[in-house]
Order: sequence, then structure tokens, then C-alpha cells
Amino acid sequence: QVQLVESGGGLVQPGGSLRLSCAASGFTFSRATMRWYRQAPGKERELVAAITSAGDSTNYADSVKGRFTISRDNTKNTQYLQMNSLKPEDTAVYYCNAYRPSIGIILYDYWGQGTQVTVSS
Repeated sequence: QVQLVESGGGLVQPGGSLRLSCAASGFTFSRATMRWYRQAPGKERELVAAITSAGDSTNYADSVKGRFTISRDNTKNTQYLQMNSLKPEDTAVYYCNAYRPSIGIILYDYWGQGTQVTVSS
């Protein structure tokens, strides 16, 4: 019954903005490191952004730094990705990921189904 459900994707013009949401259920969201990945045709899946369980630290790919902001609301079991100044090269399927490493093991590594973001004029 673990679920990660992305929403907010769509078609946007270059320079525009989108806000992606990921609604999580079936696990202890507040203990998970949350990440956004994306995959464009012909490219490897890449890490876009990550946020710690408490939301006190973030990490971004160089390609999106200064344009994207990852956040989370542990009271709503939801993480977000605010995407501004979008470029055509941001076009990809965006995936929500919940990851919880522990000492010596991975407790879980969950993935959503993805949401399409298309940046085109």
C-alpha cells in the first residue's frame, strides 16, 4: 500500500513555472529522505533535488540550482518541487522518490509513477 503520487506536470512555455507535488502514503514519511529525479529520452535518470527528513538541508543538481526549490510538509506527507525559469532541456518525466538508509542497509527505496513536464514554445 505504499504510494507516491506525483501531480502538477504539464506543458509550459520556456521561462514559465510549474509546481510538482508528491503525495506519500503507506510509510513513515517524516523519516524519509525525499528526492526528485527526472529522465529525458535518451538520457540517464538524474537526481534533480533532495531534502532531508526534517527539511533542514537540501541538495540540487547544478543544472537546476537557483531555479528549482525542493520542500516538504511532514504534516501532509507531501513533498514539492517549485520549478521556475523553465528551459526546454528541463523536459522530462519527473519522479518522486522516498529513500531511507540505515546503518548497513536500505530500509526502503520507493518510487512514484512519474509526471511529464514539457517545456516548449
